[in-house]
Amino acid sequence: MYPDRRAILGLAAAAALSAVPRRAWAQAYPSRPVRWIVGFTPGGGNDIVARLMGQWLQERLGQPFVIENRPGAASNIATDVVANAAADGYTLLLANFSNGANATLYKNLRFDFMRDFAPVAGIMRVPNVILVNPSVPASTIPEFIAYAKGNPHKITMASAGIGSTGHLAQELLKMLTGIETVHVPYRGNGPALTDLLGGQVQALIASLPSAIEYIKAGKVRGLAVTTAMRADTLPELAAGAEFVPGYEVSSWYGIAVPRKTPADAIDRLNREVNAGLADPKMKAKLAEQGGMTMPGTPAEFARLIADETEKWGKVIRAADIKAE
Repeated sequence: MYPDRRAILGLAAAAALSAVPRRAWAQAYPSRPVRWIVGFTPGGGNDIVARLMGQWLQERLGQPFVIENRPGAASNIATDVVANAAADGYTLLLANFSNGANATLYKNLRFDFMRDFAPVAGIMRVPNVILVNPSVPASTIPEFIAYAKGNPHKITMASAGIGSTGHLAQELLKMLTGIETVHVPYRGNGPALTDLLGGQVQALIASLPSAIEYIKAGKVRGLAVTTAMRADTLPELAAGAEFVPGYEVSSWYGIAVPRKTPADAIDRLNREVNAGLADPKMKAKLAEQGGMTMPGTPAEFARLIADETEKWGKVIRAADIKAE
């Protein structure tokens, strides 16, 4: 599924509706608990972000924001639940990187994310980091590229699974540099990191929060973060784009709702999320997760979703990636 012009304009139009005032309705929202559906298990990055922001929204809006974990199929199960929920502002989706990639990765989805959802607010971006086992003779991205070109199809490079952020980050790196590595998919960053530590695989692109302590302890070697700029949590580590122009990959989180959700609910949620992202205590809590806050309007979040869907659609097709 490729985001055609009508789909992109539709997503932006849904975001723009948030500016339409209906003040009487807005004063009443929310008048009962709000469900926030998360497509991953408790304790991971997606879940932590939702619980942090959910607590903030609960305190600001005076109603419970109940986090409901619906893991499976790279967030497709959770997304389907929200796509079929009432469009009343009382069922939210933790939108994430997978929603952009899945539009191309999965061929028979029962929903179209670009068509069926309205963006509410971005929350944060989280860098990934390119890691190698200390036995690999490379300490920088240029050295790794040179080593990989001298040993084509010999470097085993793990990821958290087919179609994961780390997997697509690998494929983009290969496309931009011409290196050839062997992809080894795992079911999550945890087991992939374990095998990287043990030397069963030589390299891995993982989320920075999951790997930072191993980097600091010298158990793995960090070569670069995958964001366009260096990460505040590990500023001595280079950004991949410093050596590979155009290389930018990050996990991202935000809120989306069913397409016909009233504009006042979208506008109220957007304002309160942005207030949270400006709050020093909330910013500090999110920074502990290794991320960078992503304030903005619904229309700006819509553009991010459209850009990510197009970008990763091209990578998935070029690499001929098939969903598990």
